[in-house]
Amino acid sequence: MSNGVETGTIKTRIPARLDRLPWSRFHWVVIIGLGTAWILDGLEVNIVGSISARLAEPGAGAGLTKSDISSWAASLYIAGACLGAIVFGQLTDRYGRKKLFMVTLGIYLFGTVLTALTFSPAWFFVFRFITGMGIGGEYSAINSAIDELIPAKHRGRVDVSINGSYWLGGIGGSLLAVVMLNTSIFPADLGWRLSFVLGAVIGLAVLLVRRNVPESPRWLFVHGREDEAERVVDDIEGQVRESTGAELPEPGGRELTVRQRKTIPLPLIIRSVVTMYPRRTILGLALFIGQAFIYNSVLFGFGALLTIYFHTASGDVPYFLAVFAAGNFLGALLLSPLFDTVGRKPMIAGTYLLSGALLIVTGLLFRGHHLNEITFEVCICVVFFFASAGASAAYLTVSEVFPLETRALCIAVFYAIGTGIGGVIGPQIFNRLIESESYEQVFLAFALGAVMMIIGGVAELFFGVKAEGDSLENIAKPLTVEDAREPAGAPAG
Repeated sequence: MSNGVETGTIKTRIPARLDRLPWSRFHWVVIIGLGTAWILDGLEVNIVGSISARLAEPGAGAGLTKSDISSWAASLYIAGACLGAIVFGQLTDRYGRKKLFMVTLGIYLFGTVLTALTFSPAWFFVFRFITGMGIGGEYSAINSAIDELIPAKHRGRVDVSINGSYWLGGIGGSLLAVVMLNTSIFPADLGWRLSFVLGAVIGLAVLLVRRNVPESPRWLFVHGREDEAERVVDDIEGQVRESTGAELPEPGGRELTVRQRKTIPLPLIIRSVVTMYPRRTILGLALFIGQAFIYNSVLFGFGALLTIYFHTASGDVPYFLAVFAAGNFLGALLLSPLFDTVGRKPMIAGTYLLSGALLIVTGLLFRGHHLNEITFEVCICVVFFFASAGASAAYLTVSEVFPLETRALCIAVFYAIGTGIGGVIGPQIFNRLIESESYEQVFLAFALGAVMMIIGGVAELFFGVKAEGDSLENIAKPLTVEDAREPAGAPAG
């Protein structure tokens, strides 16, 4: 690697020291401090979805129409998330995990507080865009930091369950809306504002916990700060000893030889992803696009499906959404240990293929008028019990199968592509099909989401990486280790 500023060549056992740690209080701090980013996103998206009708009412004080909320507000939030992911993903790889996961949470807080204070459609759109930027940046900074701090044997279950915690926010957002929209408790122009304020309060509490999460030692030693990395790992080991009351085993494996760089040039990062790991790049795209389509095939039109085809009262929709969210969360939580025991390939392929097949069956039952609102809800909950675990594993996959120096940017790029396609193209397709009031058209929407999910499952069967229990450095050598001619790591592809 000829570009960048070289700071020296070192030998380190830091990855082995981190991976051999037993589970402890420190790891719970990491989960609480970092993993709650997904809950905040779920809260944001579901609050807006649940209070959209109120925002469009004349007395709400926002001046919005239903079209403004379903098109501009949603699209600008998604656009902000995609841009935030790309911008802050690159900055996270360049300037460190901790700086950026503090900055991105601050941007989220700024955006959501201003959303609560808005009094015009234009400013509402701007503040939703800013909030989206913060959330998108969170994903790249958070997932990279979590994977680099959590021991290898726990990485799969932690990542899948944390990513699935989005649906805890979904449950909270749906049920919170029931209270906030009750005009006997809050005036029509106040309740929806307090919903956003509550999100900011939760975010502020997370910010205080997050201060105790250290910088990734893996990032530090690559960027010429090995002494700081050693101090961080010494402190983590001390916390683990204190909380577990046991002496730590000797780290296994061998030393890594790392030729450090203060910065890793962006062209090298891009080239490493596209040319060194083309099969993994195809895999990441297939997984992210598949999960984006299956969620858009159902979630974005869920309320419309219930009201148009089953004549569900609009006031009851939040309850159905809360049950749907609970099924998603339980799927990610209960299936997550299997990603470390059964393995990545069978679990990712299985959840993608099974959820796709079950959605086709659900679509056929729907087309044949064999479902009512309750049996439809049951079928959808079963489909997404598996789909949520698979979708969460998409983030796990792109976080662990690319080199350390590219990790945050890779998460950002795949997130942006999947979210961009699912959040822009998806709603345009699915909303038209659902609002057609044709059972045949809705079946086509379900089938499209199912087929994309099945393609993701097939891609996992062919291109998936056996990563369970293995060090990140073995799954994908850091570029600096490759430059130092270390022979470690899995083959490129």
